[in-house]
Amino acid sequence: MSATVRNAWSAQARFAIYYAPARASGWWDAGSAWLGRDAESGATRDPHDAPALSQALGRLTASPRRYGWHGTLVAPFHLAGNVTVADLLDAAERWAQQQEPFSLAVEAATLGDFVALRPATPSGDEQMRTLAENALRTFTPLRMKPSAADIARRMEAPLTERQRELVVEWGYPYVLDEFRFHMTLSNSLDQAGDRDAIVAWWQREAQRLGPLPIDGAAIFVEPAPGEPFMLWQRLAFTAEIAQREGP
Repeated sequence: MSATVRNAWSAQARFAIYYAPARASGWWDAGSAWLGRDAESGATRDPHDAPALSQALGRLTASPRRYGWHGTLVAPFHLAGNVTVADLLDAAERWAQQQEPFSLAVEAATLGDFVALRPATPSGDEQMRTLAENALRTFTPLRMKPSAADIARRMEAPLTERQRELVVEWGYPYVLDEFRFHMTLSNSLDQAGDRDAIVAWWQREAQRLGPLPIDGAAIFVEPAPGEPFMLWQRLAFTAEIAQREGP
């Protein structure tokens, strides 16, 4: 990555640490096609053959399409004033080199009024929570602290007392013990029939694709407020490989 590209982002840009399936895994193609956009290449994608939903996919997936196919590890943030994009990339690469890859069984489920993939077992849920906590603690020193207005806006949501504590401490309510890994498949949907159809289709797709390969993460970027997020840099998890190879 050249120095020019490294510093191409404006001060308005937000960065996020997301899980994104490897391009070669099949999962990246399936999720990007479902959402209608490849966040890495920027290309528009045609949806997979989902006859019961194909006419409505554009309407059902508009919100997650902007963010791209991902599962959040560290929610979008601005860089702190003394942190450069090169600093972020260096820290991210070092962090990824310390992570061991693993496989994650997933299932499709309704979460509130939207549909997402989530870990299929409590142990898988805990593995992702541990990974996200590690990422949060690593990248928090690089993040701009939320303003009083940001905190107040978060507090307007219906939150539990614990979630309010997390907003004050971390700027976000769904971290640490409140974190639940998921990969969003739909907008918030009023119609239970739409949610049920998506769950049924993705249950079959998850069985076809097999476990998610948690073998890397990625830095996603929102170049300016409201613009689509793009996958900027992939981060391979290589700790297990390094241990196996030895000195």
